[in-house]
Amino acid sequence: MTALARRDRTTSGPHRARRVCGFLLIAAIAAFGLLGPWLIGIDPAAQDLGDSLSPPRTSQWLGTDALGRSVVARLAVATRLSIGLAWLAAGAACIPGVLLGVAATWRGGIVERSLVLLADAALSIPGLLLVVLFASIAPGAHWALFVGLSLSMWVEYFRVTRAASRPVLDGDAVQAARLLGFGPVHVVRRHLGPALLPLIGTLLAFTSAQAVLSLAALGFVGVGLQPPTAELGLMMTESLPYYQEAPWLIAAPVVVVTTLVLGMVLIGSERRVA
Repeated sequence: MTALARRDRTTSGPHRARRVCGFLLIAAIAAFGLLGPWLIGIDPAAQDLGDSLSPPRTSQWLGTDALGRSVVARLAVATRLSIGLAWLAAGAACIPGVLLGVAATWRGGIVERSLVLLADAALSIPGLLLVVLFASIAPGAHWALFVGLSLSMWVEYFRVTRAASRPVLDGDAVQAARLLGFGPVHVVRRHLGPALLPLIGTLLAFTSAQAVLSLAALGFVGVGLQPPTAELGLMMTESLPYYQEAPWLIAAPVVVVTTLVLGMVLIGSERRVA
């Protein structure tokens, strides 16, 4: 066994453990978001001003906010919303980004130069600014945040796919397959796909984490989804004035955002061989 193989085996254990831990964290948060509203059985929009800022108790696991609404019920709805929007935006950015990246490398020439120029133009606009522009067109609309996040993230998939596709398509295996008469479907299925899928999976995890943070940041500064929508960033903003008398209000969405991002980063962590 070579030294490289021994090092690879010694690093595979921690790498696998990180991924398993990440999947467990995401599964727990996703289950809370999907099943929480049904299991809790409390209307997240129901107000009771006489029960304002109550501490956690048996009937209200995380207490109530300033309007007497159930924090745990609103947190479950907000978690489902953030996960759903983040994954949809990451998937919508992945498909065109990967296809355009492969097309740029496959065709080359003026096609590649045009696509690179388009990607550079998209990079000239900060991602959050692009999302804010769409959010200003339709304040509080889910589709505006979805479109803005997708347009801000597709360039990452394009650049990674283009860089990873070039050595594969220029390699001896693909050249031999073309000389033997195999078509594009064979090249993609046997050569390009196996090389790109691990990278795309890693990038999906990181862009999903980026989307969760972006949604929370936009909600926190008041330019994302608007009240009374239950959203993690909005919950932080609404509970910030009461952080001294009811610190659990702001701690709950912060913990959820931190856990979501940590889980996605652990899933997307690459194995490093010294």
